[in-house]
Amino acid sequence: MPEDKIITKNLSPDLSVVVLCYQTGKNTETFVESIIKHFFSNNITNYELVLVGNYHPGKKDDTPEVLRLLAAKYAFVKFVAKPKQGMMGWDMRSGLEIASGNFIAIIDGDGQMPIDDIARVYKEIKSSDCDLVKTFRTKRGDGAWRRIISIVYNAIFILLFPGVFYRDINSKPKIFSRSALNKLHLCSNDWFIDAEIMILARRHKLIIKEIPTNFFKLADRASYVKFSAIFEFIKNLIIFRIKEFKK
Repeated sequence: MPEDKIITKNLSPDLSVVVLCYQTGKNTETFVESIIKHFFSNNITNYELVLVGNYHPGKKDDTPEVLRLLAAKYAFVKFVAKPKQGMMGWDMRSGLEIASGNFIAIIDGDGQMPIDDIARVYKEIKSSDCDLVKTFRTKRGDGAWRRIISIVYNAIFILLFPGVFYRDINSKPKIFSRSALNKLHLCSNDWFIDAEIMILARRHKLIIKEIPTNFFKLADRASYVKFSAIFEFIKNLIIFRIKEFKK
């Protein structure tokens, strides 16, 4: 397993898709192939896939090797696989740092989010004056626990940051214009990064659009979101609310 491996390609894509592949292993191959087929059918050709497979040293995980092989196979694929220094937020920022597209989309690589949505948000941001386009989940297959967490997240967010109503702050894919992403200066290393994106988008008065989607059931593993994430989220929201008062 690589100790600190980043592979990049010299491309000038219009679209970068950052795929969060934490412990997705060989399933990543199927996910990437599905994206390629979907883009082909939607006549999307000028793109790159940025696969993020950061890992815990000493823990069995074949994801970095799978990503290496995919990057060797496809000229439009690059990857980052480094020893973990944070959670989902750190992984996301690792991918965003090497994404080179004019538009940058983020999606989880576990198959819960429809691949079709990548093309949907891309076409929407290209045909509009939006800075950020994201989905909101109208149907969810991930069980009562995750739905409860989501309801709590969004209710607290609206309470602490009134005036802007986002229906589903954690939903992906999210897609930004390059100029919009450059304004955000993201710093979260944990699960809070989706909320940080929306808070900073609010602060910079970005033009945002949400489009509906469905959320699939995760068949082969339990959710990585734990009960402690609720308290972590509330703590971070309060910290960011205090920062807003100081602006």
